[in-house]
Amino acid sequence: MSSTRIRELIITPIAFGDPPLLNSNGVHEPLALRIILQLVLEDGTVGLGESPGGTARLERLQAAAKVVAGMDVFDTTAVSAAIDAALLPTVPSSHERGWTTSAVEVACLDAQGKLLGRPVSDLLGGRVRDAVPFAAYLFYKWAEHPALDGRPAITDDWGEALDPAGIVEQARLMQERYGFRSFKLKGGVFPPDEEIAAIRALAEAFPGQPLRLDPNVAWTVETSTYVARELDGVLEYLEDPTKGIPGMAEVAKESPMPLATNMCVIAWEHLKPAVEQNAVQVLLTDHHYWGGLRRTRELAAVCEAFGIALSMHSNSHLGISLAAMTHVAAAIPNLDHSCDTHYPWNSADDVIVPGVLELRDGEVRVPTGPGLGVELDHDKLEQLHRRYVDSGMRGRDDTGYMRRIQPEYELRLPRW
Repeated sequence: MSSTRIRELIITPIAFGDPPLLNSNGVHEPLALRIILQLVLEDGTVGLGESPGGTARLERLQAAAKVVAGMDVFDTTAVSAAIDAALLPTVPSSHERGWTTSAVEVACLDAQGKLLGRPVSDLLGGRVRDAVPFAAYLFYKWAEHPALDGRPAITDDWGEALDPAGIVEQARLMQERYGFRSFKLKGGVFPPDEEIAAIRALAEAFPGQPLRLDPNVAWTVETSTYVARELDGVLEYLEDPTKGIPGMAEVAKESPMPLATNMCVIAWEHLKPAVEQNAVQVLLTDHHYWGGLRRTRELAAVCEAFGIALSMHSNSHLGISLAAMTHVAAAIPNLDHSCDTHYPWNSADDVIVPGVLELRDGEVRVPTGPGLGVELDHDKLEQLHRRYVDSGMRGRDDTGYMRRIQPEYELRLPRW
């Protein structure tokens, strides 16, 4: 059999540490979930992939593993089509199927690069930048995960950030440790005027540095318009202030600054109405959402045609995803803003061998080794898989966790 044939897809769910980061839905739990893929070829070559976790995504990847065995790793179009067909009866949403095809495609590209001795960025057309800029991802947060159900409190070295002074101190730490030159604040936690004050404090502490604010649809159209006007000339863009394409379009009519999204334009069918209504001026791409690295590269070309600027979305992730993000961002000519990344919050629990990926001066240099250029730490993978098994956690629930700590907490979107 050809050495480029896929022998098996090994799927390993893991759990890793996450700080108490606040958002419009509640607060992050002490553990976050991901799924690590090892795509093994007949000659023993292994391609790596990483996916968001949870039971539904795990089951879909297990279904994908059954159909990709025996396929050629270079025929990613057929691989994606086979996965899509296998999932279609039970997963009608193309967006949801894209989560699965993306993770497998990244593993295929990693394996291809290893076979060819070329980095993934070369397989995407070649890099147009040697380093990819990232923004510091700031969060309101507690000093610790409080003691709960017999579990002791879980502290971290970031400290508390519940007011403008705390956010500025967090930003200073991010800059000291990683050299970030732009900053994003996850909002939707406190009344809008308090978050406006935090952004103004950041602007004073870091003059001339690009700032952005993301309340995750916590505001009405009217509140969104108010905040946009108050922060005119301070923010580079306002991200997902209100829900849906029609709501964003209403805000855009009055907003003096661009609006960005990773919530209302997350699938190909969303692009046409978003363009027609001028709802979004900055799209936060995410290869996990859009079906993989090649589809993300295609998406960038579509956005360029319609004058939509680009940045990149992030969720709690580890180094395989960061490597994939870096390779595709390096191959996109029209990357207009620094990318988001949660990596500083989660990197201590990474499953890759240290030494290749490093945030320095607010950038990650594009790996030049074959494939993604990163190596799996098998001992760490086993440790995090054991943590997943022992935890019993099978899905993310920011709201449920918040209610265990603050029983009176009510999820309301919009809240203000």
